[in-house]
Amino acid sequence: MFLRTHSHYWTETMSTRSLNWIKFGGLVALAFVLGLFFAGLLDFPRPGIAQERSAHTPIVRVDAPRIPAARPLVDLSDAYASVVEAVRPSVVYIESERPAPPDQQSQIIGQLPQQFRQLIPRGQQRRPGDQQQPELEHGSGSGFIVSADGYILTNNHVVEGSSKVTVRLLDGRQYTARIVGTDKDTDIGVLKIDATGLSPAALGSSDATRVGEWVLAIGNPLGSELTFTVTQGIVSAKGRSSLALPDRNDKVIQDFIQTDAVINRGNSGGPLVNARGEVIGINAAIASSTGYYTGYAFAVPIDLARKVMDQIVTHGHVERAGLGVLVGDATREDADYLGLPSIAGVAISGFPQGNDSPAKRAGIEAGDVITAIDGQPVKYVAQLQQTVGFRHPGETVKVSLVRKDGKHDVSVRLTSVISAAAGSDSTPSAALGKEAPSTSRNTLGLVTEALTPNVATEIHVPATTRGMLVKSIIDGSPVSSQQVLCPLDDASECGAPSVIMSVEGKPVRNDDELKAAVSSAVHGVVMVEVMEGTRDGKGATRVTRIRVR
Repeated sequence: MFLRTHSHYWTETMSTRSLNWIKFGGLVALAFVLGLFFAGLLDFPRPGIAQERSAHTPIVRVDAPRIPAARPLVDLSDAYASVVEAVRPSVVYIESERPAPPDQQSQIIGQLPQQFRQLIPRGQQRRPGDQQQPELEHGSGSGFIVSADGYILTNNHVVEGSSKVTVRLLDGRQYTARIVGTDKDTDIGVLKIDATGLSPAALGSSDATRVGEWVLAIGNPLGSELTFTVTQGIVSAKGRSSLALPDRNDKVIQDFIQTDAVINRGNSGGPLVNARGEVIGINAAIASSTGYYTGYAFAVPIDLARKVMDQIVTHGHVERAGLGVLVGDATREDADYLGLPSIAGVAISGFPQGNDSPAKRAGIEAGDVITAIDGQPVKYVAQLQQTVGFRHPGETVKVSLVRKDGKHDVSVRLTSVISAAAGSDSTPSAALGKEAPSTSRNTLGLVTEALTPNVATEIHVPATTRGMLVKSIIDGSPVSSQQVLCPLDDASECGAPSVIMSVEGKPVRNDDELKAAVSSAVHGVVMVEVMEGTRDGKGATRVTRIRVR
């Protein structure tokens, strides 16, 4: 009984305890679940990878991905870096000092009466002629070493008029440079420094350079803070001319390489380099309305620069030869008139006034189009200038040309450009865009009148001149779009008024003669002889072709 009773009590006791533990465990489990639920709602931060990893466990480096197709790009990048490493030591930073232009404000102040000058701050009361330290104008640019003994190529405009030129090398060495010589017409300057251990650049061939080649420009844009900068692009075009650059005279040779490599002020004089590490041009100008790079830049071809440099080093100046002709790029009208297969060549518009032209003596005529010199094709004026200009005066060249009756070869003995008048074949005419003929009323779209002796004197041509004075050009006429004649009513803008003297070799003295002469147009184009006034009153004649229909 006891045992039984005791056994029953123990059983009841154990049942009660078990039930209590089960209840307690259930409550704990419920609390844990609820805790997890509320933690999820509150979005407590979870341990990250960095927290889980031991502080002593190193980060495992990840290898670069294997991309076989990218190998050419890697090789190209390495090639560019190698070219830069080879050429960059040849580039120099140039600082120049030149006398500042006259202080116009000081000149004006100096002319004021004393009582008025007393109202101006003391520091601005300097009068012309006062003893003072001359003011200097500072500039900077680029250049590159071309010989182990210290010759440097740059632009003329970087060092022109400088009283002191300082050259700094990539390795930090600095030298005072001597200006060996400059040529404004090609914008080339040659410097010399006395230094050892130099790295001259290799000079390539601009003639052999193709449009589309990849190039590097190296220089010092925007001053001393960005020295030895490298930019990359392609050759966008060749033979660019007639750029509206400042301080350009009629004798300038414009035959630029165009590139889209980024070039800014201070890059002038630096090298344009091909993928072989050869210099193919000297960076010289940008096309910009803001003064900063906007997409186009221009370089002087190295073949032209080398010819100029050799003459400067040898003679101290540049000697040029010429045919003794006035020239302009051939136009569509020239091509149509002469039946040329393409618009290429150099048109002869006339001969320098008062010059006994060797070309004229040899039989070259106004209106001829030169297509080759000694068998070398000539497509535009700058090519003719370079082909002929760097020969020796007295040398004979074979000139291939086209005129109305067909093709001809003429031998011409070259003359010195110094003896030729400004605007000769060593220089494109100042009015290259005006190297075309005039037209008549109605047919040509001109308003004209017969030239009288009194009017001739007024426009600075000989009083005996007979022809038709171009008074105005009718808008919408064929000649209005060619911009080849200067009408009297626009003479203040375009220069000397044009007088039409003959059309197709036929003299014209009135509108009827002009209309009759125009009727003989070939392929809708006529050749016109034009006279324009000169300061000495002798006038200058030229021929050009214009489209009449």
